[in-house]
Amino acid sequence: MKLAVVNISLLIRRTLRRVRVLWVVLLASLLLSGCVKYDMAVSFNHENSGAIVQKIELGEQIASFSKEQVTEWFKSIEKRAKQLQGNAKRISGETILVTIPFSGGPELLAKYDQFFNSGTEEKSPSTTGDTGDLPTIDSKLNLKQLNFFVVQRNQLSYELDLRSLAIMSSDGNAIISPSSLLDLQFSLQTPWGAKLAPAGINTVTAQIDDNGRKLLWNLDPGELNHLEVIFWVPSPVGIGTIAIIAIVLAGYYLKYQSFPGTGSDIDVISSETLEAEA
Repeated sequence: MKLAVVNISLLIRRTLRRVRVLWVVLLASLLLSGCVKYDMAVSFNHENSGAIVQKIELGEQIASFSKEQVTEWFKSIEKRAKQLQGNAKRISGETILVTIPFSGGPELLAKYDQFFNSGTEEKSPSTTGDTGDLPTIDSKLNLKQLNFFVVQRNQLSYELDLRSLAIMSSDGNAIISPSSLLDLQFSLQTPWGAKLAPAGINTVTAQIDDNGRKLLWNLDPGELNHLEVIFWVPSPVGIGTIAIIAIVLAGYYLKYQSFPGTGSDIDVISSETLEAEA
């Protein structure tokens, strides 16, 4: 989400730069209010299957003002998604949906860093000169996992510092609140539901749906956002191992229940045959 938010902020700044300063507040309130909606979801199916899903929806106004930048940015997103065995689908000229699969916690963290780390973004001539406009955004996604053979315990924490996204005037005062321009959401989907960790400083309150299997956080673009959750997922390997053992034991049980004393009868017959031959 870090790289996406940086690019969104850059698009807004470029759009506002195209109008005179005296008209910034008026145009922002009339044209750019709620101009960007960004939804990121992490979905777990089981221990070794899940996906990162992102939906970015730009307002028609900012998309028309910064059409070239939007096209270039969407192409960059598509390229990075493909490099991570994912796909990006353009729903419209202003909306793109990205899906990146992962197989386990370590791959989730690795793909998150590769996709969202600004260091992986290719610098183009049109963006090289704008590095001074880029806000500093810190994001940390952590996942601790404990395997209990048939189930796995996960503790996911996410911290995103968005305090630098305010549009500032030349005298250092905020002229536009980032919350009026950006609508950011983070959600988690689990097969068995999740439990929120004890609330702490800067903890964002979650909305719980689908009997606890889906949690949704509305992030504040002007604040430090922290969320933490604990959930369990099934382990197909452990469950499969137990199923195989159960089938084998059931097979032995049925065999000796259907043919009781088979082994002892064969021994008696063999002894009598040997005595007769002797």
